[in-house]
Amino acid sequence: MSELAKRVVVAAVGIPLVIAAVYLGRWVLAALIAVAAAIGALEFYRLAAMSGVRAFPALGAVSAALFVLTGAFRPAFGSAAPILVGIAVAGLLVSAAWSIRARGVDGRPLFATAVTSLGAIYPGWTLVHLLFLRHELAGSLLGSAASGPFATEEWVGMALVVLVVGSTWMNDTCAYFIGMAWGRRRLSPRVSPGKSVEGAVAGVAGGVLFGGAFAELVLGDLMGAPIGVVSGGLGGGLIAVVAQVGDLVESLFKREAGVKDSGRILPGHGGILDRLDALFYALPVGYWYLVVLLATQGGGAS
Repeated sequence: MSELAKRVVVAAVGIPLVIAAVYLGRWVLAALIAVAAAIGALEFYRLAAMSGVRAFPALGAVSAALFVLTGAFRPAFGSAAPILVGIAVAGLLVSAAWSIRARGVDGRPLFATAVTSLGAIYPGWTLVHLLFLRHELAGSLLGSAASGPFATEEWVGMALVVLVVGSTWMNDTCAYFIGMAWGRRRLSPRVSPGKSVEGAVAGVAGGVLFGGAFAELVLGDLMGAPIGVVSGGLGGGLIAVVAQVGDLVESLFKREAGVKDSGRILPGHGGILDRLDALFYALPVGYWYLVVLLATQGGGAS
């Protein structure tokens, strides 16, 4: 099977599964994301091991999954934050204590402890924001001004997720095709030689257009949500920018480890880190952008 065929098969199976999980929300969505976070953490530790740092993969993978599952138990940042901090601190202290026996003075205990914590936070703390988007912000919009036949928590929550994920995807798509056709100036040649300045600009433009159109036509017209074309466009552009940063960060990690892909769990797509690298940045930034936007607008459209 060709690489393109593998990509199509994985997408054909994965996309409907993700859509259904986002619509159902809470524990169904959290279970799917928790598995992804745990696998992403293991891939992170694999990259670290190739760079000469032996972390504690089991501890980190469990911590990453617990970050996400906390979002199902407490699907709002304010109520989940104390538990999330507790998981982070507990993981740090346990890995540090574990280093005494498992690593010793000569086993680079400082690096082992630091990488274990980062490997759990990087996929786990970031992906839990998907649950906050789906539930907390959907509830905020429904409690302010959202109305219409699709103004339910399921549809509004899914729309908010699509706003962030769709802006990320549009950035990636526009950057790829414009970069391939007209890219001349390298964006970061040592980190990712294939990316161009022209592609990056096109990606941001794509994020702006998608965010503005989606906010106006879907969130506004179908759900009566007070986002608006201007705020949606600004959010889409911001998400596109940080998505590109996330892409470059993961490329940087792989460059240090000397590998092309972070894993092979998704045939034709690589690993979890390869597929979700941009979302590690886009989801938290998208969530906090919308939190600030709704707070400043007070429920009014832009």
